Amino acid sequence: MTLLLLTCAPSWAGEKLELNHITDNVYAIVGDLGNRSPQNLGNNATFGFVVTSDGVVLIDPGGSYRGAGEIADVIRQVTEQPVNLVINTGGQDHRWLGNGYFKQRGARIIASEKALADQRQRIQDQFIRLSNLVGEAGIAGTEAVYAGQSFSDSLEFDLGGTRFEIRHSGQAHTPGDSYVWLPRQKVMFSGDIVYVERMLGVGSQSDSKSWIEAFEAMAAYRPEYLVPGHGKPTTLEHASKDTLGYLLFLRQAVAEFMDDDGDISDIGSIDQSAYHYLLNHETLAGRNAQKVFSELEWE
Repeated sequence: MTLLLLTCAPSWAGEKLELNHITDNVYAIVGDLGNRSPQNLGNNATFGFVVTSDGVVLIDPGGSYRGAGEIADVIRQVTEQPVNLVINTGGQDHRWLGNGYFKQRGARIIASEKALADQRQRIQDQFIRLSNLVGEAGIAGTEAVYAGQSFSDSLEFDLGGTRFEIRHSGQAHTPGDSYVWLPRQKVMFSGDIVYVERMLGVGSQSDSKSWIEAFEAMAAYRPEYLVPGHGKPTTLEHASKDTLGYLLFLRQAVAEFMDDDGDISDIGSIDQSAYHYLLNHETLAGRNAQKVFSELEWE
């Protein structure tokens, strides 16, 4: 499938979050493609939800307590059913810091064991960064609320007539990144394994080699609909171009740079112009190359 056809036009909640109907009772919520800000309350990512006969399953709760409240407002455009289950697909702030809002309202929370460990390890740094970018008013009410149920590599369950399969196939953008597969609907929620429209970030918590392997494990399901961690719902072809293609290019370009005895101080000379169409490339391209250089030194 080369073209994603959404079954209804996007609608907006406060011009911050875009609601997309994917198929059946499956939806995506598309947030800002830029950085965290007081306006987006840390919701600079893409989220998703599934309406079942036993309530709503939310894939990622947003980056703050107030941000989670805005996600709940979007869900109420579709249904008055409560969010009974929240799945955290990773350790990044917008994948879990909204947990408290939904737990207060009775939701169970699930995350991979490695995502939980990552969340605990980076919580202080995440709160400092979020406070600086979103402001104290923006993070009001936000607390570190962790999943009550965890899994190692996979978890499968049926809820309200819908089958959910969660897989952790290795470190990607963060150590505990997971993807959520709906086999009947052929929908994949990739979490931060997939970025489209904007450049991905290879950070200190990332592993570019394992990221490629996690992407390929996710892609093996051949999803008909793919909801990325950042960007609008898309196709596997588009995801492969913007994420897998970039990771493969970057690792090869850095390896060739090192083979030519390039020094990390000159890493900015690597030509990444083929990916300048991706948003945020000005701030991320050089840092991505630096991180991959450091990785390759130890491989």
